[in-house]
Amino acid sequence: MDIQEAFEKALKKTDIIRSRVLSLQTFADTHVPYVLLSASSINPGDTVVRKGEVLVQKPSLILPPNIPQFDGFDGDDAPVLDSDAMINFLLVRGISLPSMKYNNTTSSLDVFEGNLDQAIKHFGNQMQSQENTSTGLLVGPEDVWSFSLLIFICNQIAKNSSTDMHRLLDQWHQK
Repeated sequence: MDIQEAFEKALKKTDIIRSRVLSLQTFADTHVPYVLLSASSINPGDTVVRKGEVLVQKPSLILPPNIPQFDGFDGDDAPVLDSDAMINFLLVRGISLPSMKYNNTTSSLDVFEGNLDQAIKHFGNQMQSQENTSTGLLVGPEDVWSFSLLIFICNQIAKNSSTDMHRLLDQWHQK
């Protein structure tokens, strides 16, 4: 599968089940924990559970000369997606992100013995009972998980952009 096919597959099959309730930090880096569920391609009927967090650097109105950096979005089971390939792929399609650094750290990769619907219910209930407002829950194909994760992070940034602009202007006016 080439990078275009991987991206299209992720767009079609990524579903954000439970968005992060807490907004991203405007004046500090934000740790964005996630649980990404995928139907197992090795054990049909089971679910691959990828837990981790993406460190999203604080937004800035003065953009650095470099473009976004993606660390930790590649892996043995992902298409060839080094940072430069991902940036070039997105830029050619007119997708631009604020000039920040996105660093993914996967903390665990497990198998949930149950289908995807059961896993969604299990992890959704777990987050609900823990009153966890900082972790996102998403579903995406196992072989394009990095694009599914990027779609989730972009969704969080888009939700936050208006708030960030108001906070930055408020801070500017207080000076």
